[in-house]
Amino acid sequence: MARITINPTDFVSTINPNIYGHFTEHLGWCVYGGIWVGENSSIPNTDGIRDDVVAALRKLKPPVIRWPGGCFADDYHWEDGVGPRAERPRRVNIHWGEVVEPNSFGTQEFVRFCRMVGAEPYLVGNVGSGTVRELREWVEYCNFDGDSTLAERRAADGSPAPLDVTYWGIGNENWGCGGSFSPEDYCTEFRRYATYVRGFGKQLFAIACGPSGNDIEWTIRFFRKLRRDYWDFRNIHGFAAHYYSGTAGTATTYTVDQWYELIAKGLRMEQLVVQQRAAMDAYDPERKIGLIVDEWGTWHPVEPGTPPRFLYQQNTLRDALVAATTLDIFNRHADKVVMANIAQTINVLQAMILTHEDQMLVTPTGLVYGMYAPHQGGTAVRTTIDSASMVYKVRDGEEDLSLVSGSASLKGSRLFVTLTNSHAEDDVEVNIALLGGASVREAQAEVLTGEIHMHNTFEMPNAIQPRSLAMTATGASFKVTLPPASVTAMTLRLS
Repeated sequence: MARITINPTDFVSTINPNIYGHFTEHLGWCVYGGIWVGENSSIPNTDGIRDDVVAALRKLKPPVIRWPGGCFADDYHWEDGVGPRAERPRRVNIHWGEVVEPNSFGTQEFVRFCRMVGAEPYLVGNVGSGTVRELREWVEYCNFDGDSTLAERRAADGSPAPLDVTYWGIGNENWGCGGSFSPEDYCTEFRRYATYVRGFGKQLFAIACGPSGNDIEWTIRFFRKLRRDYWDFRNIHGFAAHYYSGTAGTATTYTVDQWYELIAKGLRMEQLVVQQRAAMDAYDPERKIGLIVDEWGTWHPVEPGTPPRFLYQQNTLRDALVAATTLDIFNRHADKVVMANIAQTINVLQAMILTHEDQMLVTPTGLVYGMYAPHQGGTAVRTTIDSASMVYKVRDGEEDLSLVSGSASLKGSRLFVTLTNSHAEDDVEVNIALLGGASVREAQAEVLTGEIHMHNTFEMPNAIQPRSLAMTATGASFKVTLPPASVTAMTLRLS
């Protein structure tokens, strides 16, 4: 039994739709084969972009997509990806397998892709091997509404009107592949680059590189330097951490204990959110700078027979539980998180979509994003969960995992509730009580569940899909039974 109380009158904050963002990198088959096939491909496309992928993503409602990396961004020079495609240079992708990057998919193609799926573009600038001038000119190329040489170049490339790119990352993983900086040295570089990221008549959102995982020291040292030398926090609007989780085994081969272990590692995102925001609050108590997690997800060994540096992995119900519990964390802490970008959209790591030649499927993680989309823009309301725990074995002994997690948001009279049951084998009965005088007059629900290793394949692309969940809910309290290994989404109409 689990007990949940929801108070629809106790508001946390509006859930920023950008919490449901994606991340797309020039890595493996994410862009080439996943998004871009070229205008002459036999695979149905619009201007070289796959029609089936666009249609699938529109259903998942990605609000923002980060590009071109990742580590790829740290050696990417935007001018390589504009102009006539036949004239674009071919470069070596030094980070991801030393494959030759044809630059067929560049700024114009990416922004067009974003508009097709209904997302805002988030561009990551090259601090690691680039220059201040290079980033400043990329902003002008994208956003200046005038007759400068760069604006004319954009028009010649197919966009007379500005591309209107709001979100700009000032570097990526600058503690590692983005230049191996110390926090203080990166802060100096950030200030220098950000000074020249001008809006050209548009308010931009500049994002600084945050820590690897929950590295509090990186955050404190960065903000201490920033506060001392840059007292009014000009030209910084976001601060982005990265967090990945994995276990022994593979994406599809794991024990029941490894099922629990991965979900538990995913739940550590809550500690990161709370502690990183607290560290930022010490220097930015008014929260002018938003906490972002612009890379996160599960990281498993690659599928057998695929290139090691392509990071292609399958995606099971276990990954779906990690996605759901993480999104619930972001929802519950909507006052602390302004954007998050799961890694990655297609064919890489915890992907929404897998493709192979002309075939395409939506993974369990992608299905979760579709189920959770109604949270976007809702008001997160206070939700308290009292749940039993499961003890599982790890290498050094035993740990425990709370079985039920969830979140709730309100839009008008619609209360949207998402819940997960992490138990691999058993149902959990949940008693839900609404506070503040709220009462349910109508309810419906859907659930994603199955055997813990279930996943979709190109032979069986619909092996696991959401289905209706029978439930009766009226009044101020009701019960619902959550199947084992499940993600449930409930829409409650309040009277």
